[in-house]
Amino acid sequence: MKLIEISKLLTIKRTIGNMNVEITGIQMDSRKIEKGNLFICTPGITGFLEDRHHYANDAIKNGAIALVTERDLGIDVPTIIVNDARYAMAIISTHFYGYPSLDMKLIGITGTNGKTTTSYIIDKILSDYGYKTGLMGNNGVKINHNVYPTDINTQEPPILQRHLRKMAEVNTEYCVMEVSSQGLDMGRVLGCHFQTAIFTNLTQDHLDYHGTFEAYRDAKASFFSRLGNAFTPKNNKYAVLNADDPSKEFFRRITPAEVITYGISKKADVTADNILLTSKGTRFVLKCFAGEIEIDLNLVGRFNVYNALAGITATLLEGVSLSDIKKSLSELSSVDGRMEIVNVGQEFLVIVDYAHTPDALENALSTIKEFAKGKIITVFGCGGNRDKTKRPVMGKIANQYSDTVIITSDNPRTEDPVSIIEDIRNGMVNPNNCLSIVNRDEAIVKAINIATKDDIILIAGKGHEKYQILENKTIQFDDKEIAKKALSELLKK
Repeated sequence: MKLIEISKLLTIKRTIGNMNVEITGIQMDSRKIEKGNLFICTPGITGFLEDRHHYANDAIKNGAIALVTERDLGIDVPTIIVNDARYAMAIISTHFYGYPSLDMKLIGITGTNGKTTTSYIIDKILSDYGYKTGLMGNNGVKINHNVYPTDINTQEPPILQRHLRKMAEVNTEYCVMEVSSQGLDMGRVLGCHFQTAIFTNLTQDHLDYHGTFEAYRDAKASFFSRLGNAFTPKNNKYAVLNADDPSKEFFRRITPAEVITYGISKKADVTADNILLTSKGTRFVLKCFAGEIEIDLNLVGRFNVYNALAGITATLLEGVSLSDIKKSLSELSSVDGRMEIVNVGQEFLVIVDYAHTPDALENALSTIKEFAKGKIITVFGCGGNRDKTKRPVMGKIANQYSDTVIITSDNPRTEDPVSIIEDIRNGMVNPNNCLSIVNRDEAIVKAINIATKDDIILIAGKGHEKYQILENKTIQFDDKEIAKKALSELLKK
């Protein structure tokens, strides 16, 4: 594609140099540049992303043939200068890859918790029904049954649009995508043609980025306001909202899409009744506009009933029958790192969960409390260089529901792990049942060694992640593998 074609997509400040050069690809990371690529210099976000204008020369050395910038860098290469490089990147990437979201149906999920599990539920039901599906989210990208790792939840436009194009090339009919608040705020999904937007819930998270809860809410809400005003029989837009969440009404008011609600406590279009929660799974009666049916779910917790209802609602809108939904859900196994049981034959239960927000931690622990026979032992920490206000809140929650709390490191990054632990302890009403072990490996081993028959250990915060960020290093670390090793050692004794 010629650079001049790209320049015509935008109202630009000015161009510099030859606009007839051929562009082979798009990048915003100078280290990943290949010969002939266009390098987009996005501005920095303090504490999160560096200003890519500083890496323009590196990109050119690595083979970049042209730049998109927000200012004249005085570099002798073809350059398009724009007002908003992030907006430009989304528009350029979508055009370069041929508007791939128009070649499939796109279902997006946003909310503080439940995005990954809900996406897996939708993907399972639709694929079992015979549709070819793709996934994008926290646990990776699925294209044509192959799963590729990803370093962030909602990807930057050059990568996101490239993956959508690869899905389209193998005739993917549905892509189910997790859509984060940062991704919305940074314009990562601009250019994506969503048919259905799903809201799971809204509680405290990412205030280090957004500043206030209202700004966080507004970022999520923008997803629903973008669904568009034009409707045709083949282009209906749906906003699937959690009726029990206080933010539901705010989202309903700003979306032009048809609103379909789900919930447990309040009146909704899709509801669950006669809920039975156990340590092995969940049973409930589904009541909705398509009828009633009993659902058996191999996932634990009331919050997973909400995730199931969200997934059920989305797939009902695609014409999947209740009997097919029931069959798919009965065969669904646990999602990687989401209330996942680690079992090597021990007499107590070990659960690994991604819970890294106050609401998610309370959901996990309140669920465990409902079926616990012995003591509850919780191992968790909080990430460094991130929202500090949630640390004492999570400390209070862990303290409230647990017989023993072991506070440890999560991803401390450049913060002092001891300082993070103290922030967590400050929220505890009764810190006497609390241990502080900075080394996460040692904390997990300690929990396993003090557990007895019928106890439940919750290892929270990292879930599916297989790394830990210590200062400026990323090391290999997997909660499940650490737990399995410790359990195996215990059984040898």
